[in-house]
Amino acid sequence: MNLIDINAYPIRDVLSLLISDKTTKKNIIFATDDYQDSGIEPRTQITKALLLGMDALEIQPRVLKSLQEQSERTRKKAEVFTPSWICNKMNNHCDNEWFGREGVFNTEIGQSWTVNPDKVEFAKEKDWQRYVDSKRLEITCGEAPYLVSRYDTTTAEIIPVERRIGILDRKLRVVNENTDCEEDWLKWTIRAFQSVYGYEFQGDNLLIARINMLMTFVDYMNDRWDREATVKELKKLANIIVWNLWQMDGITCTVPYGKPKEKYQQMDLFDFTVGMDDEATEDVYCRIQDWRSKLSLTFKSIRKAGNGNE
Repeated sequence: MNLIDINAYPIRDVLSLLISDKTTKKNIIFATDDYQDSGIEPRTQITKALLLGMDALEIQPRVLKSLQEQSERTRKKAEVFTPSWICNKMNNHCDNEWFGREGVFNTEIGQSWTVNPDKVEFAKEKDWQRYVDSKRLEITCGEAPYLVSRYDTTTAEIIPVERRIGILDRKLRVVNENTDCEEDWLKWTIRAFQSVYGYEFQGDNLLIARINMLMTFVDYMNDRWDREATVKELKKLANIIVWNLWQMDGITCTVPYGKPKEKYQQMDLFDFTVGMDDEATEDVYCRIQDWRSKLSLTFKSIRKAGNGNE
């Protein structure tokens, strides 16, 4: 079973976008040595050609990887496996704080949950819009299980739209319940996507997270309006996703391993050509988009602004 097929709709239509890096203006890199047997080094950029030449099982969620590979990734990269029920519990805690009450979206039952079928109630008329716009960040997001819950992270089973528990899933449920026409639905769905962020070091994980976000849009479009998203719509959402889910070293707030310096040549005093080292890099702070102000900012500047001690 494959949860991701890069050769099929909708991924194939926007794959070039999904592997791009807004900070470096290049592509995201693998940033893992898991593919060295195939001659792929950690600093290697992820390209369509490389992806299409890989085995279909290589770019798949963690749950479909071998137990040995899961263990290796945990040991080498501190990659944490988070069951869906844990994501639900933590997201419920955040919503309990936001709403001031429990059981807004679901009720936990052991390692499962029962969906609250009633329309989500807000204290004030415009509060549903404030909830959709409220910014959320998943740090070291991996496959983004806290943001979207396409599949059960322990069984790989697809979760029906009405039972999904991710942060974005909850926002999209609210959009569904408060919009009557497709135009308004699309407007607020876009705003919901613009409000959720995540960063990840390993490029394969980041690509999976971006794909999970894209597939979530397709799933909700089909569920609500019984149609496929157009290529134009996919490209618009993919651009948002690539800005909001970015590749970063969470300790330094910079591009992993540094941004490759531009190659150039110059003449020295003795007319010998001097070229840049292919491995030469420079530290570059990662940039993200503030969609409401329409500004691109470094993540470090935002983090400092939110911490009075810095």
